[in-house]
Amino acid sequence: MSVRTTLSLVSLSLLTAAVGCGSTLPPKELVDARAAYQSASKGAAAQQAPAELHVAKQSLDQAERSFNDEGDAPQTKDYAYIAIRKAQLADASANTLVAQKEKEAAEREAANLTSDQLRSAQKELSSTKQNLEKTQDQLAAEKIAREAAEKKAAQALADLQKIAAVKQESRGMVITLSGSVLFASNESTLLPAAMVKLNDVADALIKGNPDSNIVVEGHTDSQGKRDYNVELGKKRADAVRDQLVARGVAADRIKSVGIGPDRPVADNKTAEGRANNRRVEIIVEPGKH
Repeated sequence: MSVRTTLSLVSLSLLTAAVGCGSTLPPKELVDARAAYQSASKGAAAQQAPAELHVAKQSLDQAERSFNDEGDAPQTKDYAYIAIRKAQLADASANTLVAQKEKEAAEREAANLTSDQLRSAQKELSSTKQNLEKTQDQLAAEKIAREAAEKKAAQALADLQKIAAVKQESRGMVITLSGSVLFASNESTLLPAAMVKLNDVADALIKGNPDSNIVVEGHTDSQGKRDYNVELGKKRADAVRDQLVARGVAADRIKSVGIGPDRPVADNKTAEGRANNRRVEIIVEPGKH
């Protein structure tokens, strides 16, 4: 017998033996049963449904034994199918328990939240009531204070109108004092009578406009050189400002400027016009009360 013939006979023998033993590959049902159990054992079933998972393992072990003994016989497939259902049942039971616990936790949280919200609403209502009462008290107090301030301001304005010309302009309340009342000719030193008058002006400003900014402007007629008149106007404005501050007007809210002949209110060609142009204006700026 040749070597080729001997190899052919050996190959034929092995093939016959393999056919006689059947296939060694597990059936699809067993593969699915293994996967189903593996999925269930890694999921919630391990903690929430250990008994059902144990039953699924027993069914899978039975299918494995049947496969080892009988191969992919119908009985093996039946056991595998049962193992799949047991694994699915364990997984479903676990998911149901988890869902039930989550529901109960949510209900408890909702109940606690409702209680907290009720307490918060009651607290907020109480706080709102207190704030409302406080606001009403504040409004009443503010009304009284406002009425008192308005009365005080009206009285201050009346006092001012007795000693000076007062008018309202866009730049604010303008108090005009004649230069001849305040100063001697070409002088910037206040006359004694002027100091008394300015003290009355300061008292009225403090009473009626305690927070407003104030500008003191020194004006002259057009006789003489302009630079000299501007400087004279500045010196006179400074003197008036200093007297108001000395009487109690806050220094940080009052400033002085020299206008000189640049803003006449009358004709400088007449003596009366020049007298009107020689003046000091105290401007109480608007915007503060």
